Amino acid sequence: MGKLFGTDGVRGVAGQDLSPELAMQIGRSAAYVLTGKLSHRPKFLIGKDTRISGDMLESALAAGLCSVGADVELLGVVPTPAVARMVQMYGADAGVVISASHNPVEFNGIKIFKGDGYKLPDEIENEIEKIILEDIPVELSTGAAVGRVSVRRSAIDDYVEYLAQNAKANLQGLNVAFDCANGASSAVAQKLFVRLGANCTFIGAQPDGTNINDGCGSTHLDKLAKFVVENKLDAGIAFDGDADRCLAVDELGQEIDGDKIIAILATDMKEKGELPDDTAVVTVMSNLGFMEFMRGQGMKIATTAVGDRYVLEEMREHGYGLGGEQSGHVILLNHSTTGDGELTASHLLNVLAEKKCKMSQLNGIYTKFPQVLINIEANAAQKLRFKDDEYIQGFIESQQQTLMGLGRVLVRVSGTEPLIRVMVEGKNEADIARSAEMIANKIKDRFVKA
Repeated sequence: MGKLFGTDGVRGVAGQDLSPELAMQIGRSAAYVLTGKLSHRPKFLIGKDTRISGDMLESALAAGLCSVGADVELLGVVPTPAVARMVQMYGADAGVVISASHNPVEFNGIKIFKGDGYKLPDEIENEIEKIILEDIPVELSTGAAVGRVSVRRSAIDDYVEYLAQNAKANLQGLNVAFDCANGASSAVAQKLFVRLGANCTFIGAQPDGTNINDGCGSTHLDKLAKFVVENKLDAGIAFDGDADRCLAVDELGQEIDGDKIIAILATDMKEKGELPDDTAVVTVMSNLGFMEFMRGQGMKIATTAVGDRYVLEEMREHGYGLGGEQSGHVILLNHSTTGDGELTASHLLNVLAEKKCKMSQLNGIYTKFPQVLINIEANAAQKLRFKDDEYIQGFIESQQQTLMGLGRVLVRVSGTEPLIRVMVEGKNEADIARSAEMIANKIKDRFVKA
């Protein structure tokens, strides 16, 4: 990854790290790089989540795109996977999403999809970044060649129609609560899941520009779990701010994370002969209990680095149909080119409806190994020093050895947040907690406090 683009686009505090000036430069440079070889006038779509800074960045992006002759269609507030789908449906050359996903309201981000609905590869992001950072001149359009901006008002309904057709779900009889994180799923979910037949209750579905992910959504499951238990519902579904992922809770209020969702879907797909090569693609963060379960059921696992883009690359290269992350990004490649929380939720709830069992029975599909995760705040310079420090890498390896093959240690820098993440997993919870604390303290002493 470069200095601007991380594992999921450009992110930062809106108005500070991600300024309108930078947004305009990204729009201008992206249009220049992506459409340089086109013989027609390019068309870009822009979608956004509910953050108050979205309007500001949308205007700047549109200005940058139009300044080099690209036409822009504004989709308004829609989920990230909707933009990936609409690019193909509307015959656009690219789509841009303004969102910082699960992050607090002060953050925002920009990620770009090509005309085929897939995220930009590293080499194209690097080319866009080079133009911006090296201040390479880009020829501006004049006169009739300047781009136009229009508004597409059918995006939500078109996307709901697509989801309903690809979910192929009958949720009649299910009583489900949906937490929309006061984000981009708020309007879509209220149309989709009622149409699929579920008896629905919606919380976190009153966005005001400032309350996205604020004590709600997939990063704050407590409120949803309490609501499900108190109202004796069958299940709860929680989306993140841009609805490209979801987590769930069962009727007892117990969490169902991305690993569990993938295990449930993989088992169902295998039974129906719909799981290519009986394989699911996950990241190195997936729980050891998940991996043991999959192998025990005669299924295979392909493992990648953390980041749904790497999961997707592995799936596309080998023709796999199911993959994702513990955090709730799940990719159903036969239906979508990216993680899609509402599509995932539709498929998960359909398994529940077909099995006619309790969600807690599905949740009990395997026993998770205990896992301790510690997040350490670190700026870009500190993260770079961590990666290059042989002493700390040796210390981490020594902690791996102390687990005697009964667990694992994974320490990595976040590609989307200013954090170093320490994860230790194993059968003995006391041992892994002690090991995680030792590693975290060592990192703080060496990099953060220095």
